[in-house]
Amino acid sequence: MSRIDDLITELAPKGVPMQPLGEVGIFIRGRRFTKADRVDDGLPSIHYGEIYTHYGVATSDTISDVRADLAPTLRFAQPGDVIIAAVGETVEDVGKAVAWLGTEQVAVHDDCFIFRSSLDPKFVVYLTQSDAFKKAKEPFVARAKVKRLSASGLARLRIPLPPIDVQREIVRVLDSFQLLEAELVAELEARKQQRLAFSYTLPEAPYIKALSSGTSEHVRLGEIATPYVDPLRVQADEIYMNLGVKWYGEGVFARESKRGSTIKGTTLYRVKPGQFIYNRMFVTEGSFAVVPPELADGVVSAEFPVYDLDNSRVLPEWLLLYFQDEYTLKRVAAEVTGVERGSTKSRRRWKQEQFEAFQIELPSVPAQRELLRVLGTVAALESSLRDELVARRKQFDYYRDKLLTFEELPV
Repeated sequence: MSRIDDLITELAPKGVPMQPLGEVGIFIRGRRFTKADRVDDGLPSIHYGEIYTHYGVATSDTISDVRADLAPTLRFAQPGDVIIAAVGETVEDVGKAVAWLGTEQVAVHDDCFIFRSSLDPKFVVYLTQSDAFKKAKEPFVARAKVKRLSASGLARLRIPLPPIDVQREIVRVLDSFQLLEAELVAELEARKQQRLAFSYTLPEAPYIKALSSGTSEHVRLGEIATPYVDPLRVQADEIYMNLGVKWYGEGVFARESKRGSTIKGTTLYRVKPGQFIYNRMFVTEGSFAVVPPELADGVVSAEFPVYDLDNSRVLPEWLLLYFQDEYTLKRVAAEVTGVERGSTKSRRRWKQEQFEAFQIELPSVPAQRELLRVLGTVAALESSLRDELVARRKQFDYYRDKLLTFEELPV
């Protein structure tokens, strides 16, 4: 960081000016295109959902294409522009941005703005991620059903404008943090795939196979899982901790607590520790979990079927492992019914009767337990990597906000 300090001392000894974004660049709203316009080989395009997918940078090989004949009706970002999401489900999502670092222009959806300036594009992106920027933009976010930012609101946001050499050095430092995080994410994914591959071969290991010799059976899930329904009438003045289920078997999580008066539904459902739960809408992404003790006070909507398991026949953690298997998820995907609706696939569901009729090969409990014990050593390494990833992200947030805080130049 001393290099940045030296540059600021040399190039901005009296402080850094603050100016509205609208005075240092222009905002261009994109033009609408639809999912039906998507093709395999056409014009590179980007919409706000893809901005959420990427972290700071988008290139030609990371996004989708639209029909080339639409070109006269579209608006394009050029290499070096910043693309900013104008809409989002939460205030934090609105204003998320990526730097367009492709080698060609990209068509931009009308739920996004193109910001064109002489600033370093990644410097602008890191600014939009900063805590100060998030707080500054809140007054300009329309509190509608879907949160929205206007070009005039963005243009009024004041940002620090250090010299370009300072901007580039800050980007270099923060990029190095991001590279370390990317390497850690890749290692975590590799360890996860290693564990899953290990889990496929372990049942055939002689000492584990012997534990189930002659006792492995094919059962319907309804034979070992009983639906648990404990309804709770929503009260306007009560506070509820809604639970969700992460993808890829990564567990239950607590959403932001809400007052009953802000909840659309009239009924929620209680859960208990050790129960098996899944999200009917995202089973193809492995949205299965076991309720942990620390979230026993949470509630779920009807989209999250909850089951008590017969622990004399199946261990919850083993069943969760079973539903992380790629082949199992393909079998589930073949049963999912409904019409796909946008990128969320929100109309496609795996119904409870389908879950309960689903057949699995069930080894003995001793074999399940031994399999989990062996895999637990790999899972422990995954857990430590996740902890390190959380720490790295906190470290990045700290230094990003620190590096983007300047002594303001007196007016």
